[in-house]
Amino acid sequence: MNQKIITSENNYKALDEWISSNGIDNLLLVCDSSIEFQKNLNHYLSGLSIKIVRFDNIKPNPLYESVVEGVSVFKSNNCSGIFAVGGGSAMDVAKCIKLYSNMDDSVNYLKQEIVPNDIPFIAMPTTAGTGSEATRYAVIYYNGEKQSVTSESCIPETVLLDANSLKTLPLYQKKSTMMDALCHAVESYWSVNSNDESKEYARKAISGVLENMDGYLNNSDDGNYGMLIAANYAGKAINISQTTAGHAMCYKITSLLGPSHGHAAILCDRVLFPWMVENIDRCIDSRGEGYIEQVLNDIAKMFGYSTAEEGKNCLVDIFEKIGLEVPKATEEDISVLKSSVNPVRLKNHPISLDEDIIESLYRKILVVS
Repeated sequence: MNQKIITSENNYKALDEWISSNGIDNLLLVCDSSIEFQKNLNHYLSGLSIKIVRFDNIKPNPLYESVVEGVSVFKSNNCSGIFAVGGGSAMDVAKCIKLYSNMDDSVNYLKQEIVPNDIPFIAMPTTAGTGSEATRYAVIYYNGEKQSVTSESCIPETVLLDANSLKTLPLYQKKSTMMDALCHAVESYWSVNSNDESKEYARKAISGVLENMDGYLNNSDDGNYGMLIAANYAGKAINISQTTAGHAMCYKITSLLGPSHGHAAILCDRVLFPWMVENIDRCIDSRGEGYIEQVLNDIAKMFGYSTAEEGKNCLVDIFEKIGLEVPKATEEDISVLKSSVNPVRLKNHPISLDEDIIESLYRKILVVS
């Protein structure tokens, strides 16, 4: 999909053109609490002559019931387009509203076949991390169980990147979401599902994170915009390749010990990378050990090192540079963590892991007492 990127320049002129060209008169605004901090956007929206229908019943782990409510709001207000503003949860809900809006509301949407539709859909991420605006995936929870929804039809055809949207993010959240984007890119590059296209997106994402990190953390407009672009590239990369062991191992760290998602992801990948360099003989990628060795060398070179052996701690260096902490864990926590890993994501990892290795990695990832 050839996704169009627009900016907020000239008082959202490109957004004006998107609304006009799609003939939208009633626009569903799907947003989370971050909308309250988007002063420029809110001022712009308040001056529009079209009807803006706001839907913000969104939780951090979005519920199926919220999507059902959102579809009802979309239909009852005769909305002709969807504008998602927020982080990953807002994007996931908006994606599902788009997918389900032309389906039978008397039957559970999760049990129906998705029929692609061409409802105009634009997204504005308010964090530079998830890259959700560029992927065909959405996650919602039904009866407490995680449901993964996948369809090319849920990818926004247009993305609005506004550097001002990151201005009010707390520093910890900026660091964590940046690490999510970086880990997406690194994992995508080494994934068994990677191809030339995904690797080029991943390369651009890694370069973008490294080049814009200082400006982004100092809240410069250029740094913020550059990080939004990097996160978008990383989203495009995992849209092709998916994530790997780092993400499979990080989810339970967040729910059990509390660090945010991107923080947990870099905790894992900073330990996985040197372990992979030292265990290439466990390669399960069909392209072979030589290929994976070159992939790891490529990643190290992106961080300024000559070889993977020389640069195997490149992610450790980034982690320490931005000052994130290593959480403490008990023996009981380790037991829970090692049994929590999603084996499906391990299939995407190029070097095989078993339960004993996963346990040993968790003991390096965390401070165990």
